Amino acid sequence: MADTRRFDIAIIGAGIAGTALAAALGGQGLSVALVEAQPLTAPELPAACDLQQFDPRVSALTPRSRKLLEQLGAWEAIAAYRQCPYRHMTVWDAEGTGQIEFDCTEVNAPLLGHIVENRAIVSALLAQVTAAANITLLSPVRLEACTRLACSSMRMELAEGGAIETDLLIAADGAQSRVRDMMDFRTREWDYGHRAIVATVQVEQAHQDTAWQRFLPTGPLALLPLPGEEDRHYCSIVWSLEEQLVDDLLALDEAAFCAELEQACERRLGPVLGSSPRFAFPLRQRHAVDYVQPGVALVADAAHTIHPLAGQGINLGLQDVAALAEEILAGHARGAHPG
Repeated sequence: MADTRRFDIAIIGAGIAGTALAAALGGQGLSVALVEAQPLTAPELPAACDLQQFDPRVSALTPRSRKLLEQLGAWEAIAAYRQCPYRHMTVWDAEGTGQIEFDCTEVNAPLLGHIVENRAIVSALLAQVTAAANITLLSPVRLEACTRLACSSMRMELAEGGAIETDLLIAADGAQSRVRDMMDFRTREWDYGHRAIVATVQVEQAHQDTAWQRFLPTGPLALLPLPGEEDRHYCSIVWSLEEQLVDDLLALDEAAFCAELEQACERRLGPVLGSSPRFAFPLRQRHAVDYVQPGVALVADAAHTIHPLAGQGINLGLQDVAALAEEILAGHARGAHPG
């Protein structure tokens, strides 16, 4: 008979939310498994500020999210690698004269947030997780089935053989959460009919620590500031468009794509000098009717996905992590069952 391993808590998914939750539970007297379907290694972090070296997926972290990462011991490594503070936002309309500005001085703050590459966040959190003796990393391990036991604990059958039993199963496995589907969590959801193109671009002019966003008839375009060098300036773009327009833009060569982007952003930062390879992902609104069942909890994109318009998805996910970790540790302190 294949081995069964037992843990107080099992977290499925080792993205930002899963690793952050594991880090929050590190050294707290609970046995924790962090389970990931892909091989779990610290992402490579290229040192050069080069167009082809940035992670195409970035997050706009609020000061509150930064504070949580500081508490988890991860922010120092993120800041030592690279991140870009933004102090100003400019949002304008393509079909009129409407424009709105936000500035950190208006809220008596030194900045509005930080643009950080996702792989830098995961790398810093994994360093904290691997240093915690009470956390076991299991990868690559894929869930085959999930059932609730009579004692309100959970049992997970693994595709590689064997099983995991746990008092609390936490789904941090993203928008296409297998745990959510296996446990029949109901969701409210709809398709926006758009996809988002993401890439890194080099622009002629400095971004001025500003996040730029233009509302076009075809969908919003955001240019998020990235670290650069004295004569090289970079932004991460998130461009939401209808399906056919996305296909058309992805089919263009680099020069033609840059020309389209220049027109779309009205050359606010001068000519677009180059682009990294482009990727696109579908945009879908999804919200679980309930976030918890006996022995199971959903966090981050497994619980809710929203349009990237305001860049709040990761911040909502990190606040899920903070709230759930607080409840788990409070229950553990009074001897309660984690599930």
